[in-house]
Amino acid sequence: MRPDTRYARSGDVHIAWQAFGEGDTNLVMIPPFVSHIENFWDQPDCARWLSRLGAFARVVMFDKRGTGMSDRVADLPGVDQRMDDVRAVMDAAGIDRAALLGISEGGSLASLFAASHPDRCQALVLYGTFARFSSWLPTPEALEAFIGYIRSDWGSGNSLGLFAPSRVSDPAFQAWWGRFERLGASPSAATALMRMNSLIDISGVASAIRVPTLVVHRTGDVTISVEGGRFLAAQIPQARLLEVPGSDHLPFTGDNADEILDAVEEFLTGSVGTSAHDRVLATVLFLDIVGATEVAANLGDRRWGDRLGAHLQEARAELARFRGREIDTAGDGLFAAFDAPARAIRCARALRESARRLGLRTRIGVHTGECERFGEKLGGIAVHTGARVAAAAQADEILVTGTVRDLVAGSGLRFDDRGLHPLKGVPGEWRLFALALPAETSVTG
Repeated sequence: MRPDTRYARSGDVHIAWQAFGEGDTNLVMIPPFVSHIENFWDQPDCARWLSRLGAFARVVMFDKRGTGMSDRVADLPGVDQRMDDVRAVMDAAGIDRAALLGISEGGSLASLFAASHPDRCQALVLYGTFARFSSWLPTPEALEAFIGYIRSDWGSGNSLGLFAPSRVSDPAFQAWWGRFERLGASPSAATALMRMNSLIDISGVASAIRVPTLVVHRTGDVTISVEGGRFLAAQIPQARLLEVPGSDHLPFTGDNADEILDAVEEFLTGSVGTSAHDRVLATVLFLDIVGATEVAANLGDRRWGDRLGAHLQEARAELARFRGREIDTAGDGLFAAFDAPARAIRCARALRESARRLGLRTRIGVHTGECERFGEKLGGIAVHTGARVAAAAQADEILVTGTVRDLVAGSGLRFDDRGLHPLKGVPGEWRLFALALPAETSVTG
C-alpha cells in the first residue's frame, strides 16, 4: 500500500514527505539530485526496495525544495536551508532522533546534518555518495556535457546508462526513468541544481561526524567514483566501508540490491530479520499490454485511461476468481502471485480473453520458484525470471517455464515447445513453452 504524501512547513516553503514501515528504528532517507516520492512507487524494483526498508524501519522520505512535489523556489537553497528542511520533516513526522540514509548527492547533506546536529542523528548510512563533487563529474567539461543533456534531452530517459547500465535494454524502465526526470525537476531547475551541486565540498567537515557511520559503494559505480566513498570512510572517524561489486548507481537495481539492504539492516538493527526477509514458493504471473503506447496515442488520453481502468477492473475480478494476489500494477502492467501453477495459467488465459474483449493484446509470462518475501511484496531471482519470460512472449502468447510445465502435468493443459531462450539478467538458458490453443474449459480449482 502506497503511503500518503504530506507537507511540512519550512519557513515559507512546503516540503513533500511520506512515512511508511513498521520497524522500531526511525530512518530519514535524504534523496539524490532530484526525486519524486510518489513516482518512486511506480517502479516495481524501487517499490520493493523501499518496502524492504520499511520492513525493519519506520522510513520518512521527502523531496528536497525545488524538486519533486515540494515547492519550487526562485533562489537556490543554501545548505542551511536544506538542513532546516530536514528538521522540518522530522518535526512533522514526530521524530526527535533518527538514523539518516543519504543517497548519492543526498549523502553530502546527510553528512553535514549528522555533523551539525548529532542530537538528532543516531546513525548515518551513506550510499554511492561523495565529499567533493569531482567524484561525480571530475572536470568542468564533464559538467557542461551533462548540462547539455539536460537542455536538449531531459525527460527522455536517455541518461539511464549514466545511472543504471544494467537496465539500458529495458524499455519500461527507461520510460519510467524519463518520467522520473520530468517529475523530478524542470530542465531549468535541473541545470541550476547541477551548478549548485558542482560547488559541493564537505571534505573539511567529514572528520567532525561523531555518529556510527556505514559507507556503502559499488566498486564500479558509473556515476560516483568509488574513490568518493573511500575518501569519506577514511575521513569519518571509525566509519565502516562496504564495497560491493557492480556498476549501477541506483541502489535498487543490479544483482546485489538485496545485499545492500542486508548491510543497512544489520548496521541499524544488529541483525538481518527473517520475518522481514523470508522465502516462499510461489507462481508469479506478469502481464503487459502489447503496443500500449500506440494504442494510447490512437485512443487519446481520456479514452485510454478508461480502457486501462476497465482492463484493470476485469483483471482484478479474474484474480479473485482464481485465488491470485495482486502484487503490483505499474503503468499498463500487472504482477500477481498464486499458490498453485495451474490456477495461474488458467487465470492467465482468462486475463488474455478479457483483454481481447476490450480490444487489447497481451503478453503473459508465468514462472514458479522460491521468492523472497518482504511484507506483502515478493522479490528475488524467481520474480525477475517471471518478468523476463513475459518480455519474451509474443502478442497474445502465454509463456511458461519448464518448471511450470512440469508442475501442471496431468492438469489437461497443453503446451507447445518454444525452445531455449536466454533471459536477460538470469543465468543460463531457459526452455519456454507456450500455452497451446484452442483453450480448454476453464475451472477455478
